[in-house]
Amino acid sequence: MLERWKIVLLLSPALVIIAGLFLGGLILGLIGSLGYMPLLGREEFNLNAYRNILASERFYLSFLLTFYIAFTSTVIASLLAIGAALILRRSFIGRSVINFLFQINLTVPHLVGAVGILYLFSQSGFFARLAYEFEIITKPSEFPALIYDPLAIGIILQYVWKEVPFIGLILLANMQTIGRDYEAAARVLGASRWQCFRHVLLPLLFPGLLAAAMIVFAFTFGAYEIPALLGQNYPSALPVLAYQAFTDVDLNARPEALAMGMIIALLSVIMIFGYAHLARRYVRS
Repeated sequence: MLERWKIVLLLSPALVIIAGLFLGGLILGLIGSLGYMPLLGREEFNLNAYRNILASERFYLSFLLTFYIAFTSTVIASLLAIGAALILRRSFIGRSVINFLFQINLTVPHLVGAVGILYLFSQSGFFARLAYEFEIITKPSEFPALIYDPLAIGIILQYVWKEVPFIGLILLANMQTIGRDYEAAARVLGASRWQCFRHVLLPLLFPGLLAAAMIVFAFTFGAYEIPALLGQNYPSALPVLAYQAFTDVDLNARPEALAMGMIIALLSVIMIFGYAHLARRYVRS
């Protein structure tokens, strides 16, 4: 008991700062989203900002685009991470070098990666110029629009490039913990490699994979900088739409911006509880 209190006391300074900044900002944002802004002469609470948002077609288009980006990025990154983890699990010549290269972009900021995607895949970027040099295209506009496009391909490419190593390392750690005994027993009983993966390894990896995927989904759903740099203007991603409203010269738009922030936070909380429910249900089953 004393040891537990000692740990709590040691962690309390950092926890107080983190909780104070997070909860303080969240509470102030909630108050502002309810229309309480004394500097503008608004001293009454109301739900006008939420009503305006929920009645706006632009909000729903932004929400659908944001969900599409987060869902697609998470699914593709998860599938590629499973394949990469299965490969890196094996012993082969140069494995340590490949493993290092696989992890190296974890240290690269998302914004730096987005600039790289911009210079590589835009219609005036490296690959477009390379295609022109080899006479595959006759002008830059013939290069596929991968940046500022309705399908948000550039944004998804950036998220996949960045998040595959994150999920892959979690799966690799889980594989090292699990070992190969269960798969070996399944092979002895006549299971094929696919059956070992499908019915033995994948169920054991599922809790870790689900946790990593939920973290990636929540992050990509609420991230601002990548959609702002690589995304189209209309409809823009939900965090970009909230930031545009927050920085609008008309301060009357600020409650709506804060309301969008609260909605993003609420969706994140729902996803966390959803993950906890799925994980608990999976463990019980």
